[in-house]
Amino acid sequence: MAATPEVIQQLEQRAVLADQMINKLKNQLSGLKQASGPERVLAAENVKLLAEVENLKRQLNILEARNGLIQVSAPITTSATPLPTTDGTEPDVAVSEPTPSQQTENKQKPAEGDQKDKKAKKEKKEKGGGKKAPPAANLVIDASLLDFRIGKIQAVKRHPDADTLYVEEIDCGEDNPRTVVSGLVKNIPIEEMQDKMVVLCCNLKPAKMRGILSQAMVMCASSPEKVELLEPPSGAVPGDRVSCEGYPLSEDFPAQMNPKKKIFEQIQPDLLTSTERVATYKGAPFKVEGKGVITAPTMANSGIK
Repeated sequence: MAATPEVIQQLEQRAVLADQMINKLKNQLSGLKQASGPERVLAAENVKLLAEVENLKRQLNILEARNGLIQVSAPITTSATPLPTTDGTEPDVAVSEPTPSQQTENKQKPAEGDQKDKKAKKEKKEKGGGKKAPPAANLVIDASLLDFRIGKIQAVKRHPDADTLYVEEIDCGEDNPRTVVSGLVKNIPIEEMQDKMVVLCCNLKPAKMRGILSQAMVMCASSPEKVELLEPPSGAVPGDRVSCEGYPLSEDFPAQMNPKKKIFEQIQPDLLTSTERVATYKGAPFKVEGKGVITAPTMANSGIK
């Protein structure tokens, strides 16, 4: 039912009168902010009167909507000037309520954000094919999750912002060398690092160390008194994979370890050198197939990290 110009004019006049009344009350209240005694009672009564006016306006809108009159409403406001209270506390800020016609319109028009969220969820479901990732509880934590490879240090320098760190460029048999940051300055002279064949753990999550992204970890025999680089067997070349006896290699490189799962931290306590200085996991030797085992130069029965 379309509203006639007379109806619209009548509604606008009522809105103007209501606004004038509200403004008048606000002006009276502003002059009573510092009032005391009987004036404070009057201020409290004016607050109640203002609330009654707002309530009557809402009731009027509801009755007119029921009688088929189109509501012409001002934009909904979400804040208002706080009014003084009788006890000196901060008053709650009023929030205007939508009229019945606005409520109906809001129900008929879904929010744009909701439509985008539903569309994104639908596309994600179609892209994933409805397949769920295997539960993490089925993951067996052992040496088969380690991506150990042979590498050669092509260049090494001191970290510009850390006295105890080296920054190495290491050939791992890939298209580009990996940048690796190692805390070995106090244990190994830089001359012994240059052109050294090493064993790397290549599937730790890359992490920044004093501003430089480290893409692997150099594996060492370690004790509180001494640290040594693990040594690949003779004939090993950059990119050779390191296996652990009893834990066969997969055809693909092991996935990057999730740091939140603490996978390496669970494996590391069982990484040790044997009495013959062979690097082992739970007593099983690490080796390069057809070339030999991984060893420490001098350290037996020590940890590996």
